[in-house]
Amino acid sequence: MVINRGEQVSAAAINLILLLVGFVSLFPLLFVVSMSLTPYSEVIKNGGFLVIPKSVTFEAYKYLFQTKELPQSMLVSLFTATVGTAVNLLLTMLGAYPLSRRLLPGRKVILLMIVFTMLFNGGLVPTYLLIQSLGMLNTVWALIIPSAVATYNLLIMKTFFEGLPEELFESARIDGAGELRILFRVVVPLSVPSLMTVGLFYAVSNWNSFFAAVLYITDSHLNPLQIVVRKLLLLSNSVDNMTDIVVPTPTLQMASVIIASLPVLVVYPVIQKYFSKGVLIGAIKG
Repeated sequence: MVINRGEQVSAAAINLILLLVGFVSLFPLLFVVSMSLTPYSEVIKNGGFLVIPKSVTFEAYKYLFQTKELPQSMLVSLFTATVGTAVNLLLTMLGAYPLSRRLLPGRKVILLMIVFTMLFNGGLVPTYLLIQSLGMLNTVWALIIPSAVATYNLLIMKTFFEGLPEELFESARIDGAGELRILFRVVVPLSVPSLMTVGLFYAVSNWNSFFAAVLYITDSHLNPLQIVVRKLLLLSNSVDNMTDIVVPTPTLQMASVIIASLPVLVVYPVIQKYFSKGVLIGAIKG
């Protein structure tokens, strides 16, 4: 196939634009990593702006992990990201599967009520009073239960389930399988792309949990990682002198950002193939 000069110029222009977009997207991350690893004396010597350091230090990370607050908050965030995501997926599957069956009585009314929650909610004060009456204030469950099912994720999974061949369900019923057995033995193994996609949405949301902690958590031992990171980002250069001498505040701030972002950066490439497929199929099938 012969490629004319116009097509070559277009391809080169597209590649150049993509390179520029990639550079603009990655540059802030590169800057944050460099700031967290660069000795502060070198940062000052370069006018506070440095991308590629001449020397590297891990003092900021050592200092953060030696404190009690950061490791404790990481455990809280890890619990909400793992247990919370498992609860999210289980409840979402149990809701999406029956709604994907077209013979479900009152299906349209139930769907309308669920979609209604995407547009309107009960309000902040009623929600807080509900959490208080359930005895979940100052518990990690306050970070999980109120957002246990997201309507958007429920609709993605429902749409994916609707695209599965109906013959599979009929064959399973003929063999005597009940609906729960069909869900976990037939539907779940065939829905890995959808489950991984929705699971990623839930996991990132749980790991980045912030607003719920501000509302429902007053015990510092139960603060998730994002609360601690916010405290570090709000530090000024006038904090405790010993802290500035050992590790300067800007370096601590950048190191805390990397610690909070690293799990997502590590997990996303692993499930990227499922993510793209799950979003596409969940959006167009049915």
